[in-house]
Amino acid sequence: MTGPMKPVSAVQFVGAGPGAADLLTLRAARLLSEADVVLYPGSYLDAAILDICSRAGDLIDTQDLNLDAIIARIVAAQQAGLRVVRLVSGDPTLYSAVFEQTRRLDAAGVPWSVTPGVPAYAAAAARVGRELTVPLVTQSVVLTRTQQRSTPMPESESLAAFAATRATLVLHLAITRIRLIMAELTSSHGPDCPVVVVYRASQPQELVLRGTVVDIADQVEAAGLRQAAVILVGRALADRPDPCGGDSHLYDPCRDRSAQQTGERG
Repeated sequence: MTGPMKPVSAVQFVGAGPGAADLLTLRAARLLSEADVVLYPGSYLDAAILDICSRAGDLIDTQDLNLDAIIARIVAAQQAGLRVVRLVSGDPTLYSAVFEQTRRLDAAGVPWSVTPGVPAYAAAAARVGRELTVPLVTQSVVLTRTQQRSTPMPESESLAAFAATRATLVLHLAITRIRLIMAELTSSHGPDCPVVVVYRASQPQELVLRGTVVDIADQVEAAGLRQAAVILVGRALADRPDPCGGDSHLYDPCRDRSAQQTGERG
């Protein structure tokens, strides 16, 4: 006679945040502490996050595994009735390869769920105390990357097209091409446009470089940065944006606040 079957647990894709263990969400910390198996990206993750995991759990560094090997580990563990967490750096909605993993889990009949995390660009902006959307300066943020030895970019998503909007640019996975990128942005943003580069935001090795379109590449190359850095570009990053940022409509003393009763938001 067999014993009771273990309940089927969904594989948990969990955003590890930018690196600091205390920037994990409460849900993420709970899932890690309860997991039997944790697959994590060793090249981007601060090891302190793994201290939250159960000492009885199996920790698997995926930096040397291909996608098929990762999925095989996940499926085998889940089908054995184990609680599985797949950690991804930052937030799962950005450059996390979650879609290609969940597509394969769907084909294998394995349930899954996603827990968000603090994105690296948000940690980078917080580190330098800057809002990326300043009234009368810019109200949009473009999150993108560039192509080198990586997945091709769609033809409609050129850097020049995004730069023409003058929105704040957040560039991921682009640090090794920063000189070419800044040369391309000179005409749209001007050589004096502020640029901030944050390497391993919130982690012990964190490094912040502040400069402009014309000089930031020199700083990056002198520091020898090759990965795990976010590039922020835009007038909102200036100490005093020109034109000077105004006040938002939300807090305007002349605004009719009775409109809030009808559901209007500022």
